[in-house]
Formats: sequence, structure tokens, C-alpha cells
Amino acid sequence: MKTTLLIAASALALSACGSGGARAVAKLTCPSTEGDLTRVSASADGKSCAYRSSDGAEVTLELVAVQGDVQATLDGIEAALRSKPGPLSLEAKQTQAQVGAAIADAEAAKARLGSVAAEVARVQAEAAADAGVSVRAGAIGVGTVDAADGEVTRVDLPGIHINTRGEQANVRIGALRVDANDEDTTVKIFRDVRLRGEALAREKRGVRATFIYTGKDLPSGYRYVGYEAGGPKAGPLTVAKVKSKVDTESGDNIYHDVQDLVRRNGGV
Repeated sequence: MKTTLLIAASALALSACGSGGARAVAKLTCPSTEGDLTRVSASADGKSCAYRSSDGAEVTLELVAVQGDVQATLDGIEAALRSKPGPLSLEAKQTQAQVGAAIADAEAAKARLGSVAAEVARVQAEAAADAGVSVRAGAIGVGTVDAADGEVTRVDLPGIHINTRGEQANVRIGALRVDANDEDTTVKIFRDVRLRGEALAREKRGVRATFIYTGKDLPSGYRYVGYEAGGPKAGPLTVAKVKSKVDTESGDNIYHDVQDLVRRNGGV
């Protein structure tokens, strides 16, 4: 949970980056390399390309049309990433072998975001030290009690909500949502943003989104799946789908490489 929280906080902190004018994206810009990512394929129509990291992780960059609304479209991508496909044909296996790249378990994001994790840990530690004591003032409160199924801690601060019960934790920090237990961790960030070149516009016509999942409910052999998405709400969205079968110390570098690909193409 610690690593995925740090990755997600990094995405939250960097979501406003970008320069240049707003533009409609008809074809992806897919450089031959992006940091630790190496391009291994690109479609003729410019709608998708695939990368592999030095650790063998997989990244697929795609232009995705919005179906219904943005949230429904992203929900469909999440479901597909977490689905467990049946046996692959020989042709599919050969294709899969060429497609590469992903974010593994990006531990190095802690250097930039350690202060976020440290503050969360500090608040939780203080609450634990006062077990059985609750302090509240309106919507603000910190409390810890012992329950039959484990210690229960609740922290409610402006924009920050943390609930833990034994091995289960739910964290809400602005647009960041983390749900974790002893087997699974899910991180989501969804926020409305202005499109590139529209910094002074009243309306936020763009969206940035991050999804990270690690746990038991994964396609066979994978340790981590997720996506980074950005683009106009009307579409198309630029989506980088990521998968990894290994944990790696280079995850931070890969993660920022994926962000760079999405920012370059998403126009947000």
C-alpha cells in the first residue's frame, strides 16, 4: 500500500504539468524511446503503440473514444485490465511477446512524496497513541478504539479522510482514493483539469485519471496492473495501460516515463 500511495500522490502532484496550445489528437506521437521504455510496435493508423521496459514490463499507449461518459469508459478499461483471459492462441502469444512495458512497484517515488506519506503516518501514529480517545470539532476529528476485529482508527481533516480497521484501510486525500487490505490495494485518482492552452478558461474540459491495482485478483502471472489517462472529456482519451510480472526498483522512472507519454499526447 505504501508504494502505491506514493505513486498515486506523484500523479496527483504532477497532474497540472504541460505547456503549449490545446489541440485535437488524431494520431499518437510515439517516440522510439521514452526514458526506460523502448517502443516495440506501432499501428499503421497511429491509434496505438507498445513499449517494453528494461525489466520486461508492458505498456500499451492508445487513443480511446469516450463511450457514454469518461467515467464509464475508464471503468471499462479497469475491468479489462483486471480480467483473467482464457488460453491464448499461438498468434496471440507471439503478439503479446512483442508488446512490452509497464510500471512495476515504483518505490523510488518516495523521494518526491515522502512528506505526504510521513504526514499520514504521523496522524495515524498520534491517533494510535491515544487509543480509546476521540477528539472532534465539527467535521474535524481523530479517534482510535479497540474493536473485536482489530483496532479502528479514523482521521477526518479538511480534504483528508483515513479509516483503518485491522488490516483494512481507506484513504481519501482530495482526488486520491486508496482502498487496501492484507491482500489487495487499489488506488484511483480522477480529477477535472483544463486543457493545455486553456489555463484561464472557466470550464475544465479535460480529465486526468490514474488507476493502480495490486493483489490476488490479477491475470495469471502479473503482479501489478494500472493505467494513466488524460485528454478532453469529449474524447479521445490518451490511455497508457500498464502491466508488470515483476517487482522492480526502477518503477519510479518507468512511471514518470508513462506520464510523459500521456501528457505529450493527451493535451492536458
